[in-house]
Amino acid sequence: MISTVAFSRETILSVKCSRSSVKNEPRRNSIPPTQTLTAKHLLAYLPRPQPECIRYNPYSYKAAAKSTVASMMTNKRASLTHNLNFTNSSSLPPSQEEASPSQTQSPCSQTPQALTLVRQDPPHQVTIQAAPLETVDEAPKPPRLHRSINLKRFSSKWQSIGSVGNSIPTAEKLRLAKTYKKRCKLLGDEHSLHITAGNQRQRYVTKDGKCRVNLGPISEKSRFLSDIFTTLVDLKFCWFLLVFTTCYILTWVAFGGIYFLGAWLRDDIAHVHDQQWQPCFENVDGFLSALLLSLESQRTIGYGSRMVTANCPEGVVLLMIQSILGSIIDALMVGCMFVKISRPQQRAQTLIFSKHCVICERDEKLCMLFRIGDLRASHMVDAKIRAKLIKSRQTKEGEFIPLEQSEINLGYDTGGDRLLLVEPQTITHVINENSPFWEVGPERLKRESFEIIVILEGIVEASGMTCQARTSYIEDEILWGHRFESCISLEKGAFRVDYSAFDKTFEVQMSQLSGKQRSTATEKEITC
Repeated sequence: MISTVAFSRETILSVKCSRSSVKNEPRRNSIPPTQTLTAKHLLAYLPRPQPECIRYNPYSYKAAAKSTVASMMTNKRASLTHNLNFTNSSSLPPSQEEASPSQTQSPCSQTPQALTLVRQDPPHQVTIQAAPLETVDEAPKPPRLHRSINLKRFSSKWQSIGSVGNSIPTAEKLRLAKTYKKRCKLLGDEHSLHITAGNQRQRYVTKDGKCRVNLGPISEKSRFLSDIFTTLVDLKFCWFLLVFTTCYILTWVAFGGIYFLGAWLRDDIAHVHDQQWQPCFENVDGFLSALLLSLESQRTIGYGSRMVTANCPEGVVLLMIQSILGSIIDALMVGCMFVKISRPQQRAQTLIFSKHCVICERDEKLCMLFRIGDLRASHMVDAKIRAKLIKSRQTKEGEFIPLEQSEINLGYDTGGDRLLLVEPQTITHVINENSPFWEVGPERLKRESFEIIVILEGIVEASGMTCQARTSYIEDEILWGHRFESCISLEKGAFRVDYSAFDKTFEVQMSQLSGKQRSTATEKEITC
């Protein structure tokens, strides 16, 4: 019986690649007789991809159990494939078994050029003369009762393990994940924490100068009451108004109640319309009239219908106490309101910093530059600039120091940190042996995790109060090989500042070596 089978070499190569992991068999150019490979037979022995539930499973014990089952199934398939290969090789003629080393090489180990040539061959037909098929009585399949029972037991155990893993509350999982993420960010461990593009690294100081540090639970809160003025000034404006409104209302109600109690004890309420009665609190016939007396007395309104008479000395003393207390509240509110409105933090809103910090060459030295400017015509007096480097590190003894602060020299020894802030100034930090960026190059700059805090201090010319403006630059906001564009031009009779070009930079051609590498290369050139 002669049968014609159409196939391509790609199918044979894929089958051999799947079998090469078990045993390297000689390459065959034909299908062995008595067996014809079909898609149904190939599917049973091809390696199956690992499902996503195993690859991305957060529970290690589940992954271990599934990997055990997968290894058992792989061993079973390997044994079946080995038996099939052995049967196929035994049915081949001896001339085909004795092949050259190039022919016995597995297709998976061939070069890409060889694979490309094989794949480009068009499919052809091979005529195979097969032996007469013998009728084989199919043996009845043995019962699979025990295997089903074992699988059921394994699945029940699996479900019990999964139920234990799923019993962890979602809030607890989120809390643990958040704690781990914060720890990785603090340690700067980029390998343990994979941050997506949408998430931003936590700053120590924001771009507008706000410090992102939350104070923990404070047991001695009475310390804030010892400095009540600063506590009131630091309150938000809505809470500030609420506190003083509450103070006024409480004093009015409290003294109104005292006036009402005094009028009731002296029986002035019962003789309010008696012309012969000499009252202590005139025209007080209830709590509402007593409240009006308290409000008119404290605010010095004095309509004339209600008053404290000279018939009782305690009424005069009570009026004196209320007047003194009302004056204290007025003075405290006026002082706090004035300080809160004229706080120097509001002046810092018109002091601007460049969005990026650049590293370029200036006078044959590697320098770090950034810009500052003042938008107001009234200038800062005695302006000074300084910078801090915030970076966590570990000492040689193994001690971890979080958020360590180190000084960045901005010209303290030469007086370059004292500014006449009339036009935008470009602040320069020379990267030398004493600089924390001495060994930092463009590649290492991308891997580092630090933050530069820039602080500008000065005296406000209008009020004479000290003002402080802050900003920060992280490693992603430092541009290597860039320079600021000029924003000052000469006009008729004056200089003109173009603040639209304040943040603009342009790229320059410069070496990619760090300051230390530059110094080493220069020394080698001098030596040679």
